[in-house]
Parts: sequence; C-alpha cells; structure tokens
Amino acid sequence: MRAMLLAAGLGTRLRPLTDNRPKPLLEVGGLTLIEHQIRRLQDAGIQEIVVNLHYMGQRIEKTLGDGSRWGAKIHYSWEQDLLETGGGIKAALDIIGDEAFAVVSSDVYMDMNYEDLPRNLSSESLGCLVMVSNPPHHPRGDFSLNGDRLEFEGNRMTYSGVSVLNPEIFQGIEEDAFPLRLALERAITAGRLHGMLHNGYWCDVGTPERYSLLQKHLSSLEADE
Repeated sequence: MRAMLLAAGLGTRLRPLTDNRPKPLLEVGGLTLIEHQIRRLQDAGIQEIVVNLHYMGQRIEKTLGDGSRWGAKIHYSWEQDLLETGGGIKAALDIIGDEAFAVVSSDVYMDMNYEDLPRNLSSESLGCLVMVSNPPHHPRGDFSLNGDRLEFEGNRMTYSGVSVLNPEIFQGIEEDAFPLRLALERAITAGRLHGMLHNGYWCDVGTPERYSLLQKHLSSLEADE
C-alpha cells in the first residue's frame, strides 16, 4: 500500500508560527509533525509515500529528502496553484496508482497504529475513514457511523484526517481544485463510504492554542516515562 501525505496548505490559522516555516515542519516531541506521520507509516510497513507541496515546499522537500533515513521512498507532487485537499490527491493519482491507498494529513497527531488501517477495500467500498470523538472546536462533527457505514444522519463524529481511499472515489469530478469532502459526500450518498473509530489521542494542529496543547500532552507523556 502507498500513502498520500497532505502537506501543501498555507497554515494561515497558525500564524505567526507559519510565517517562516510550513505547518508540517512545526516540531513536537523532538520531531516535526510530518516526520511523526512518516514514522507511523513506516512502522506499519507503508514505505511508498507521496507528499503534495506548495507553501514553502522546498523546505519540506529539503527536510525529508528521498525518505531513505526512515526506510521509506518519498515522491513529491508539486502544486503551482493550491488544489485543496481533494484536488491535491486527484492530481497525484498518476504517482499513487490504481490501488487503495492511505491518506494522512500532516497537520494532525494521533497515537493510532496504522497497521490497523485496512490494506484492501471491498468492491463496494470507495473508502474507509478513521473517525474520532468531536473536539471542542468542532462539536457538530462530520459524519455518523452506522455499523461500519458512514451516513449523514445520526450522532456525528469527526473525520480524523486519516483514511484509506479507492482512487475510484474521484471519478466524475471534473474540477481541478476541490475539497476532499466533495468526494466523501458523493460516496456517502452512494452508500459506499465506510469508517472505523479511533478512541485514542488525536489532535488537529490547526491553531497556536491547539499546537500548545499537543506540546503539553507529549511533555506529560515524557514525564510519566
């Protein structure tokens, strides 16, 4: 299985922290956010990784190189204009290939073992999203889980930013730039999107306040060791 690491965003809500560095290169626990994700992917045996780049992309590429220091192989998908989350993945499908692949946001931190991600999807499934409990900044959630199927109605949870997708989920979308949510909602309407629940720690590093909370969390873990 290959993985797509989303790293092209501007990180505007994290300013001034992102004025001089891209969000994926913010450090927590002695590593950058994107390095934490690469390590988790590699630990799960996912070694072929595609990273999309735009804002300060040269710094990210210089930091990660070819991925060999982690035993990984990193490919880069450059975006001259930002393509948003969905468009960025769609633009990289020629590199990713035609099999199911993991999608990981580089600006989230979670303690999930990525070995638990499904390596294959059933013929009827266009994807499997990892869902988490709603954080204070997103109390309404995104989608609800009915068994393992995602729906619009019911007790909603939050999409973690980690998933496994079938490339077919982007078929029929003509736009170059679009949010991933567009593809996800189409798949839910067709009854072909599934989910799994992660009950462990998860943090969307979207603001300086949440970045600080993550730093405190990891510091507390170090203190307990």
